[in-house]
Amino acid sequence: MPPVTRTRLFATAAYVLVWPVLQLWLSADWWWVEGWLFGLWFLAVCAACIAWLYRRDPALLAERYRRPGTGGQSRADEFIVYVLLFGFMAWIVLPPLDAHRFGWTPRMPAWVEGSGAVLLLGAAFFLFRSFSDNPFLSPLVRVQPERRQRVVSTGVYGLVRHPMYLGASLMFVGGPALLGSAWGLLLGLGLVLLLIVRIVGEEKLLARELNSYESYRANVRYRLLPYIW
Repeated sequence: MPPVTRTRLFATAAYVLVWPVLQLWLSADWWWVEGWLFGLWFLAVCAACIAWLYRRDPALLAERYRRPGTGGQSRADEFIVYVLLFGFMAWIVLPPLDAHRFGWTPRMPAWVEGSGAVLLLGAAFFLFRSFSDNPFLSPLVRVQPERRQRVVSTGVYGLVRHPMYLGASLMFVGGPALLGSAWGLLLGLGLVLLLIVRIVGEEKLLARELNSYESYRANVRYRLLPYIW
């Protein structure tokens, strides 16, 4: 993959900024406190991960820009990637409409919104550490022989086998909880189930094509949640 140019980074920054701005616009309230909190969290996590990769691991940053369907990705996983993308868009759009603009569901208790904030803090930790601990964290399910991919078992990968999916799961649940959207929370749980389906297929591929992955699975027992699964 060619290096990521600054022009492309600026385009990415604009793309990232669109989502929290869209949420505030859809809420019809530019002073929506929960919307601002989530938007600032989202921008901070994205900026921290991209800046770290740009300075410390440009090869992984370039890999993160790989288009679906390339690099040996299967058709099934390509389909999952697009479903996740459209699901993410719906997950962004639904909460401000549900929780603030139209009030389709009753407002959640304060403790639920507070729990959502805590989950987002955990999501930020696992998402950032996944990028910093694993130089082969491709957005596509594929083995990377051209980058001499190896099994990573240190850092958060010593806790669960898929810490990035754990971070994403905490985000999908914590975001709607903080924003007070029951419909958004339901959609977030659906996206978590889709991640679980992806994990099963990904592990089959890695066990078949990546050396020492079987021994890694034996040493790190849990895929997504410690002591549960």
